[in-house]
Amino acid sequence: MKLWVGLGNPGAKYAGNRHNIGFMAVDRIADDHGFGPWKSKFQAQLTEGRLGLEKLLLLKPQTFMNLSGQSVGEAMRFYKLTPRDVTVFHDELDLAPGKVRVKTGGGHAGHNGLRSIHQHIGADYDRVRLGIGHPGHKDRVSQYVLNDFAKADQDWLDDLLRGIADGAPELAAGDSGKFMNAVALRMNPPRSSTGPRKSANKPQPAPLPDPAPDTRTALQKLADKFR
Repeated sequence: MKLWVGLGNPGAKYAGNRHNIGFMAVDRIADDHGFGPWKSKFQAQLTEGRLGLEKLLLLKPQTFMNLSGQSVGEAMRFYKLTPRDVTVFHDELDLAPGKVRVKTGGGHAGHNGLRSIHQHIGADYDRVRLGIGHPGHKDRVSQYVLNDFAKADQDWLDDLLRGIADGAPELAAGDSGKFMNAVALRMNPPRSSTGPRKSANKPQPAPLPDPAPDTRTALQKLADKFR
């Protein structure tokens, strides 16, 4: 059994925030893979399902971001899991929008949700870092993450969430490489090979034949000028 945690803030006010991309990711996984209804448990919303041979618990803490670790620790202890059974989906300022990286362990880099999880279960858990870009200055970070994604972001955001759901079975099986490939295929689909061929492949016209050699004598050539 594995516990996958999406980070965000509860309530309609925050639903479209950049900070809530972790919630969005586990919601899409649950929807696309037919997980059961969400239930209130462990100060969170919880749903269960299967991905391949793996049983999965999806968790959305309802404690607000800064206290996310309370919910994660409670669920982990109830199911007798270890931190290595936990994967956290969260927004990442240090990645360009739409970029994804999978990481095990490490610091929390100032992310308040990760900071809280560190305090409750330690650092030895997996993370799926979902790039949202950086506003350019640290003083603007709070406002930036607590604002909704722009309309211009909706296309890549939808592709990203679809890719995460596509690759979720591979991630559950422990193959982060195939998971990343699934995301990449959604973000950068291969170009069609059925379009028109390049002009270099068009048939070229046949060369003109060489002119016949002039066999006239000098006297004949001079006479022809006056005809």
